[in-house]
Amino acid sequence: MSQREPILNVPGIVSLLCGAMILIHAVRQYVLDEDADREVLLTFAFIPARFEGSIAGTFFPGGVAGDIWTFVTYAFLHADWTHLGLNVLWFLVFGSAVARRFGAGRTLLFFIATAAAGALGHLAAVGTAFVPVIGASGAVSGFTAAALRFVFEMGGPLGAMRANGEEAYRMPALRLVDMVRNGPVMGMVVVWVIVNVAFGAMSLPMPGFEGQIAWQAHLAGFAAGLLLFRFFDPVRDEVLPA
Repeated sequence: MSQREPILNVPGIVSLLCGAMILIHAVRQYVLDEDADREVLLTFAFIPARFEGSIAGTFFPGGVAGDIWTFVTYAFLHADWTHLGLNVLWFLVFGSAVARRFGAGRTLLFFIATAAAGALGHLAAVGTAFVPVIGASGAVSGFTAAALRFVFEMGGPLGAMRANGEEAYRMPALRLVDMVRNGPVMGMVVVWVIVNVAFGAMSLPMPGFEGQIAWQAHLAGFAAGLLLFRFFDPVRDEVLPA
């Protein structure tokens, strides 16, 4: 069995999440009409105006339950196929690495946590304005940050003297304080910033409203991925940051 095989085999939980994103977008594009799609966006996109204090904030579908679920459901909605494709491809790479380390259950919870963190970052940045946000970029950014904690470490999947098979994904993680001194890791951070400048801060139209994919959600998701990693990591011999 080739040592490269684990990189080529996508974990089931990653396939499931990517499949859900693709299926939802396909239904929106090819099954729903414009009015129905607008209703989906109003119901499942993250819209900070839901939390506006006046009666205007109570008009959104889903009520209080919608106020909660939209912190995650927005991640499964995308502006177009290009937006979806970029998120899926990025998640296949970094989400797969993290999923092999975390396992399915932790991976799903980590997706929920980083998506919610992205929504919170957007809410903090825009207040209760009617500025909807959609897309998995916040969660994908969180998985990118989590992967950077271990993939370049000695014996890790992209590190020197890579271990065999799944053992490559069980190497002790890099401490947060040491990340700034690690060339490959900081190189990836620079790439991530460039990608966000190129795509994340661009205004992408949402059918039915004026909206954009928020770069604030990307930053918040990335920060959450770095900080929450230690609470999800099952590799207990990790040297944890102070």
